[in-house]
Amino acid sequence: MNILVTGATGYIGKRLIPFLLNEGHTVICVVRDRLRADKRYIEDENIFVIEGDFLKPETLKNIPKNIDVAYYLIHSMSNSTTDFESLEERCAINFKNCLENTKVKQVIYLSGITNEDELSKHLQSRKNVEEVLASKHYALTIFKAGIIVGSGSSSFEIIRDLVEKLPFMIAPKWLNTKTQPLAVRDVLAFLSRAANNETVFNKSYDVFGPEILTYKEMLLQFAAVRGLKRYILTVPVMTPKLSSYWLYFVTSTSYKLATSLVDSMGIQIVGKPSHINEILNVNPLTYKQAVALAFEKIEQNSIVSSWKDSMVSSGTLRNQLHKYVNVPKFGCFKDYKERPVKDIERTINKIWAIGGNTGWYYGTFLWRIRGYIDKLFGGIGLRRGRTSPTELDAGDALDFWRVIFADKAQKKLLLYAEMRLPGEAWLEFKIEDNMLKQTATFRPRGLWGRLYWYSVLPFHGFIFRGMINKLVEAS
Repeated sequence: MNILVTGATGYIGKRLIPFLLNEGHTVICVVRDRLRADKRYIEDENIFVIEGDFLKPETLKNIPKNIDVAYYLIHSMSNSTTDFESLEERCAINFKNCLENTKVKQVIYLSGITNEDELSKHLQSRKNVEEVLASKHYALTIFKAGIIVGSGSSSFEIIRDLVEKLPFMIAPKWLNTKTQPLAVRDVLAFLSRAANNETVFNKSYDVFGPEILTYKEMLLQFAAVRGLKRYILTVPVMTPKLSSYWLYFVTSTSYKLATSLVDSMGIQIVGKPSHINEILNVNPLTYKQAVALAFEKIEQNSIVSSWKDSMVSSGTLRNQLHKYVNVPKFGCFKDYKERPVKDIERTINKIWAIGGNTGWYYGTFLWRIRGYIDKLFGGIGLRRGRTSPTELDAGDALDFWRVIFADKAQKKLLLYAEMRLPGEAWLEFKIEDNMLKQTATFRPRGLWGRLYWYSVLPFHGFIFRGMINKLVEAS
């Protein structure tokens, strides 16, 4: 079958595509920015990448007509815009209008469980999208999931941060809210097995794991899997704002995502029973099994996707990497250094492993201090780390940087700063003629930008010099 996947660079989309390819389907991926498309997509003859933005109908003209099934996986937990719901509605309307002009038989939408009279802002938006997507031209299948548990998922990483950093927690009362976590492996099974299955045409199903747990129980079970003893005291006096700050400062989440999560976590998410498990032959894992499986993937360095690489975690970018590929030359301050390279392969591998647990090779404690300062001023800090310890692709998060361009064949890595800055910053590594060329570029914004550059200039001298010296060391 010809299957269209939207949200192809997102957490679920990246994981669903291999499932569909393994089943022999041809996959058409729609991405806002071709630079963010996985390099493997280009190499596979059964994948076609189309650049398009569902907020801009004029960009969708290249979507083919001969589609059998389409997945709608576009949504966001960010609340950075005041008209969030209207943007999601417009996106869904444009998708529907586009698909109604194709031969598509079925649209599959991954939504959220909505069983409360009073819904959070994001769950209400998901419910509205369900209504928008309904059409007489194709069958609509809706799967509503709660907390998704898997390596790299936002819920998994936030719980991991809390459990591994805090032996004792004074936590908000919403930790007593009930939910039904579902392993990401089972989410993918539901989505892939529903394709062209007429039994689920024009149906909606809640999908969930076998246990009803509170968030507190999830934290304690996570700790048990990790062999840790943890103590949690819930208090009734922590306001939503304080709860958001609690998540923001302790975990790797952004403040905007933290507020969205707090908004949702106060609402009970328990699914309505159905026969969908039997219909699609899915036997969901328990929460502990899902956590244990996630750590297997982490230990094998085989995390396919992470919420940190999503633009939801971005400080400034919005799926437009190509706008930042060309580093500006005028009106900028630069720190340029070059060194001869004795072992090109070794240097390339060291560049590709920079940040995260590896650190920055020189003055890493200063980078950490800069991360703490960024966090204090509402930035993302260093806690995002990186998804893979050795591989980088365009769009990946790298501490408080975003990968704009990464190509080992061209021996070039370009990073864009997402920390709080009075301007814009790029960091480029490039090997030409056996020389490593390292360039830090800063385009200031007003007087404060210029003052900032001169205030950090003394540190740049030895930090960047030390870093490039370490990168070119042969041993």
